[in-house]
Amino acid sequence: MHVVRPSRHAQWPLRLTAASLMALSQAAGAQTGATAEPAALPDVTVRSTLVQSPLDYAPASVTIVDGERLRDRQWQVNLSESLSGTPGLLLQNRQNYAQDLQLSIRGHGARSTFGVRGVQILVDGIPATMPDGQGQTNNIDLQSVERIEVLRGPYSTLYGNASGGVINAYTERGEGSPRLDSSFAMGSNGQKRLGLKAQGERLGVGYVVSASRFLTDGYRPQSAADKNLFNARLDTKPSDSSHLMLVANYVNVDALDPGGVTPAEWQANPRATAQGPIDYNMRKSMRQTQVGLTYDHRVDGSNALRLMVYAGQRHITQYQSTPKTAQTPPTSAGGVIDLGRGYGGLDLRWAHDTQLAGSPLSLVAGLAANMVEEDRQGYNNFLGNQLGVMGLLRRNERNTLSNADPYAQASWAFAPRWKLDAGLRWSNVKFISRDHYIVTGNRDDSGSTSFKRLLPMLSLQHELNAATHVYASVGGGMETPTFNEISYRPGGLPGLNFGLQPATSRSAELGLRQRFDGALLRGQWSAALFHTSTKNEIVAADNTGGRATYRNAGRTKRQGAELATSLWLGRQWQLNAALTVLDAKLRDGFCNAAGANCVPAGKRIAGTARTQAALGLDWRPHNDWRVGAEWRHVSAIAANDSNSVEAPGYDVLALSAGYTRQWGPWKLGAFARIDNLADKKYVGSVIVNEGNGRYYEAAPGRQWMVGVNLGYQF
Repeated sequence: MHVVRPSRHAQWPLRLTAASLMALSQAAGAQTGATAEPAALPDVTVRSTLVQSPLDYAPASVTIVDGERLRDRQWQVNLSESLSGTPGLLLQNRQNYAQDLQLSIRGHGARSTFGVRGVQILVDGIPATMPDGQGQTNNIDLQSVERIEVLRGPYSTLYGNASGGVINAYTERGEGSPRLDSSFAMGSNGQKRLGLKAQGERLGVGYVVSASRFLTDGYRPQSAADKNLFNARLDTKPSDSSHLMLVANYVNVDALDPGGVTPAEWQANPRATAQGPIDYNMRKSMRQTQVGLTYDHRVDGSNALRLMVYAGQRHITQYQSTPKTAQTPPTSAGGVIDLGRGYGGLDLRWAHDTQLAGSPLSLVAGLAANMVEEDRQGYNNFLGNQLGVMGLLRRNERNTLSNADPYAQASWAFAPRWKLDAGLRWSNVKFISRDHYIVTGNRDDSGSTSFKRLLPMLSLQHELNAATHVYASVGGGMETPTFNEISYRPGGLPGLNFGLQPATSRSAELGLRQRFDGALLRGQWSAALFHTSTKNEIVAADNTGGRATYRNAGRTKRQGAELATSLWLGRQWQLNAALTVLDAKLRDGFCNAAGANCVPAGKRIAGTARTQAALGLDWRPHNDWRVGAEWRHVSAIAANDSNSVEAPGYDVLALSAGYTRQWGPWKLGAFARIDNLADKKYVGSVIVNEGNGRYYEAAPGRQWMVGVNLGYQF
C-alpha cells in the first residue's frame, strides 16, 4: 500500500509541533499542584425541545456541545472538528469546500451527494434548510457560537419535513464590559485562518461581532478554497417584559472542486484528482447574506409570545466537469449552474403555563412558514474548444418552494416523577416551477405539486431517582423529495415527477440518562435504543440525456444503539466517549426505471457505517495548561446501493496541547495540534452512487496546525 509522506522540507512543522507537545506536558507536570477543583456539574437547559427543560429531564436524545469546546485547539471552520464524537451523527469532512460536509443522523441524509438533506439545520432559530429538505452548514460561525445542540429520534419530527435529526446552533450573547479577541492559525497544505471578534454591552445593547477568513491550498490538486465569514448578534430589552434579538450573517466562498476518484485511483495515490475536474476547472462561487429578528414578550406570569422573522439572498455559480458529449442531448441542463435565490419566513409561537388535574402543564402552539424563490439557469461549460467557461443557455426556470406548518406541543408532569410530552405538526410543502427554456426536443417542464402529512410525537418520562431518568418516545416523520429530485420525469416526459412521493417513517426510542457527582468521579452518561421503519424510500431511477430521475423504493429500517459519557476523573482528567451501532438496511429490493440493475433486499443503505466510536481524553495539570488525545473509529461505509464498493473503515488519532495565560486585561493563548498522528491512509467521505464510479474523497495524511489567540478586556 502506497502512503504519501511529507517531504524532508515539510517535516519541520511536524517536529516542531511534536516538540511543543512534549515541552508543554513536561512544563505542566511541574505545576500539578496548581490545578483548581473542577466546578460542580452545570445545570444545562435544552432549547431544541420547544418546551424547554433541564438536560436531565429532556425526553429525547440530545447532545450539547458548548462554544469553548468547539473552539479549543481547533480550526473553527468545520462542524466535523468537534461534533464527530456525537453519538448517532456521522459527520465526514470532504476536504472539498465547493461541497458541504457529508452529514447524516442515524442513517437519515446518508444518500446526499452534496449539501445536507434529511436533517434540519437551524442557526439562531433561522432555518438553514429549505422547505424541500436541502440544507447547508457553511454559514455557521464557530468563532461566535455559544452552543450547538444535536437532537435525535422521534422528537425531531416536530421540526417538520426532513427531520431525521436536528442541529441547532446558537450565537453567543454579548454581556459585560467590552472585549476584543483575535486569533491566527496555520497548518498543513497552506491552511491559514485569521479571526477577530468584539463583544460586550453598552447603553443597554449587547453585541457580538465576528469576522474570519480561511484559506487553504487543499490536500489534493484542484481543492484550494477561500472562505470569508461575518456574523453579528445584537440584544436589547425594549421593556422589562420583552427582549429583542437581531442577527446578521454573511458568507463568501470561492472554492475549487476536485470531485471524487475511483477506488483504484485512490489506492494508487490518495492525492489523486481525476482529469475532468482539472480540464473543466471545476469550481464553485457562493455568496449569502441574511438577517433575522426575534422578539420575545412576556404577557403575564402564564403567557409568552415569540416572533421570529428572517430574509436572505443566496447566489451560486458552479462549474461541473460534465463532458461536452454528455451535454449534446436537448434535455441536458449543461455543465454550469447559475442560481439566484431569495428566501424568508417566520415562526410565531405562543407559550402558556397552567395546571391540569392539579399538575403543571406547559403548552406551546405556533406557525412556521418559509418561502424560497429561485431563478435557476444552466449553461454549457465550454465555448468551442475552450473548457471551463460559461457557454450556451441550456436551462432557465423560476421555482418556488414553500411550507406553512402549524404545530403544538404539551408537557404535563401528571404525577410525581412522571412527565408526558406530546406534539403534533401539520406539514405542508409546495413546489411550483415555471420553465422558460422550451426548444425542440425539450418540452415545457412547468408544473406544481404539494405534499401534506400529520406528524405526531409522544414521549413518556420517569424519574427513577434524582440523578436517573428513563424515557420512551414514538413519532411519525416525512421526507419529501428535494426540488432537484422532483424536477424531471423518467422517460423524458415533460413536467415535474408527480409520481415521486415523500418517504414516510415511524420511529421509536428508549433512553436512559444518569448524572453522578462524587468526589473522585463526576459526570453523566446516556444510552438509547432506536428503531425507524420507512416506506417509499427515495432512490435513483435513471440518468439519461443529462437528466437524473428518482423513484420510490420499498421499505427500509434503521435501528441501533447509542452510548455517550462525559466524566471528570479526579481533578485533572476529563473523558468524553461515544459509541454508535447502526443497522440500516433495505427491507425490500428495487430496480431502476428500466427494470434492470436490481438491488436485493438486505443490502445496507448506502452512505451508512455499522459502527463508529470516539474517545477524547483531556489532561489539565494546571489551570493554564491542557493536553489532549482524541481517537475516532468509523467502520466501512457502503458507497453504492448494491454494496459492491465499500470505503474501508479506519481509526485515527490526534494529539493537541494548549496554554492560556492572563496578564491583567490581556489574555494570551497558544496551541498546537497533530491530526492523523499515525499518517493513516483512509477515505474521508464517499460520494454516494457517483455515476462514474468516483466514490472516494481522500482524507489527508498526518496534519499539523499551530495557533495563537490574544484578547483584551476593556
